[in-house]
Amino acid sequence: MSALAGQAYLWVKAIHIFAVIAWMAGIFYLPRLFVYHADTARGTEKSETFKVMERRLYAAIMTPAMIATWLAGIALATSGHFWADHWLMAKLVLVIALTAFHLWLGARIRDFATDSNRLSARTYRMANELPTLLLIGIVILVVVKPF
Repeated sequence: MSALAGQAYLWVKAIHIFAVIAWMAGIFYLPRLFVYHADTARGTEKSETFKVMERRLYAAIMTPAMIATWLAGIALATSGHFWADHWLMAKLVLVIALTAFHLWLGARIRDFATDSNRLSARTYRMANELPTLLLIGIVILVVVKPF
């Protein structure tokens, strides 16, 4: 990929920021939905409503935002010649962990969809802390570039 010219680089950066915000909003909200869903009786109207909300959030917002985040991020790293930078490698490790968490959430949606969730609301409350820690690390690496 060739280097992005000035304005194009800024537009890709803006798209990357928008996508990260949308992805993180979903990453923070979906486990909260799971907290409430886990405490809801299976087969009830409330449970079925949670299933729809979870599926739509994941498929219509979170996954497209994750893909846009990756594509724009790769374009920025390539254009800025950052691939040899240690801060970017560390950031990528954290983004891969965030992507794994995203996929884990998708598996939990499938569990709820088939009424086979085995995890407690407390487990989902605790799981909700992981993306916060990952985001803190990612922001520090991008802004401070400590190495």
